[in-house]
Amino acid sequence: MALPDIQDQVDEREIELDRVGIAGVQYPVRFNDGASMHSGIATFDVTVTLPADRRGTHMSRMVEIIHDELQDLEPERLPQALKVAADRLDVDKVQVVVATPMAFRVQAPASEKEAWQVCDVELDAKLIAGQAELAVTVGTDVTSLCPCSKAISDYGAHNQRSRVRLTTVGRDEDIYPLDVAAAFAMIRSVGSSPVFPLIKRPDERVVTMAAHDRPAFVEDMARDLSQACRERGIAHSVSVRNFESIHSHDAVAAVSWSPGSPAGRLGTI
Repeated sequence: MALPDIQDQVDEREIELDRVGIAGVQYPVRFNDGASMHSGIATFDVTVTLPADRRGTHMSRMVEIIHDELQDLEPERLPQALKVAADRLDVDKVQVVVATPMAFRVQAPASEKEAWQVCDVELDAKLIAGQAELAVTVGTDVTSLCPCSKAISDYGAHNQRSRVRLTTVGRDEDIYPLDVAAAFAMIRSVGSSPVFPLIKRPDERVVTMAAHDRPAFVEDMARDLSQACRERGIAHSVSVRNFESIHSHDAVAAVSWSPGSPAGRLGTI
């Protein structure tokens, strides 16, 4: 017996829906971008823009797409996976968001002991009328020491942990202009000092003095990271948040830039 396909019914309300699909799907992945290898559990959102005359979309097919096309996650192959998804779902606008933690080996500066430093990674891939766009966000922490506090104090200066997020945007033939490992390293290079997962006393001494020698505001960190991306010609956005140690508020800074849009502002397709 043929079962009715209710999703394919015609909808007469003539309202296009911006996003329809599935969210929060946890699935095993093998991430490989040539610079990083990672296996773990990722969280997927798969959505489409639903035409005004379609009552629903086929959400089971979205899980099939994750299984068939996205378990082996290679950023440069995402445009191909999006085109497969658009064809199977019979739409011209599809979006896949993948969030997963990733870990990199980090060596302490004095003891040289190694441990894993985890960062947050999100890939936001879109296909609109055959054009692909990929925004890759990497977020991790650094240490920042206040330049003002250092300048006005007889000794010492307040410092804190800072969360830095870098989003880089690629399109079509240059879909993945900066790999995750490079973004992670660039973030760790701004601020007053990187943070380390494993620190012995000699390391703590080195990190403390290094931070004191390189004070940085949130503004400095945002500008330094943006400048590094601009020198590579990469469209990007940066956000920095200081979890302030002596204030009852946090300090924030953000900037975006694109080489091809007015005033350098980051645009999307």
